[in-house]
Amino acid sequence: MPTIAVVAAGAMGSAVARRLVQSGCTVLTNLDGRSEATRHRAQEAGMENASFSRIAAEADYLLSILPPRDAVSFAEKFLRESASARREKESPLVFADCNAVNPVTAKRIASLFSGSPMKVVDAGIIGGPPKDGYNPTFYASADEEDVLEGFGRLARYGLKISLLKHGEGIGDASALKMSYAGITKGTTALFTIMILAAQASSPATAEALKTELQASQPEVFARIQRSVPSMIGKAWRWVNEMEEIAGFIGAEGEAYNGIAKIYERIAKNSGEEVDILEKFVQN
Repeated sequence: MPTIAVVAAGAMGSAVARRLVQSGCTVLTNLDGRSEATRHRAQEAGMENASFSRIAAEADYLLSILPPRDAVSFAEKFLRESASARREKESPLVFADCNAVNPVTAKRIASLFSGSPMKVVDAGIIGGPPKDGYNPTFYASADEEDVLEGFGRLARYGLKISLLKHGEGIGDASALKMSYAGITKGTTALFTIMILAAQASSPATAEALKTELQASQPEVFARIQRSVPSMIGKAWRWVNEMEEIAGFIGAEGEAYNGIAKIYERIAKNSGEEVDILEKFVQN
């Protein structure tokens, strides 16, 4: 059975780890400087606390599952702190960057490993944390076909994996993640912006908007009811992701810098705008 490191033990990382542990894998993580809540999640998931040196020596795979702002700095830190590790296995460790970053960032991360014996997979997770009867999909790409095929074998241990073959390699999975999130999280932002704009005009305007959506666009209103409340607690994580999407698109991506600002606004809000959104979605 493989030894797999998952960093970090957030909501997604700990749920992925739990699925791997349930399949019989040894799952390592690093809890240096982490909160008690994170330590509790790791323990509940069956993860073992380990130094980066131990991870580099023993792990077959490392899944980096972090807020996108931390993706590059973590790769740099892992390389720096594991430089003296003595590899206990013949096969190289495969570093899978599973973060919501654009292809340029993914290639930058891969370039950090060019002087090391480690291999790199670009992976994008689409969906929420694994739970009973449900798995998100890990879409993966790599510059080396055998490395990509090896990563695909993690499907034996409870993960749902889709390999992107015959493309450009590193960057393909990140481009898919950016495209998908640009649609799903982009539309959630549009809902949020227009609800708040209507309310800013007047409560009567917001109420009329809600009534009209319920009457003429029931599918859209149902989508608002699902997506907007669940966004509120995660808005802070989506700020950098929207900025990564802006960089992915290019000149026309400036709209996503604006979307990043609305998510930052929701994340920092004292409660008034959150109350407006929560009231709007009620039947």
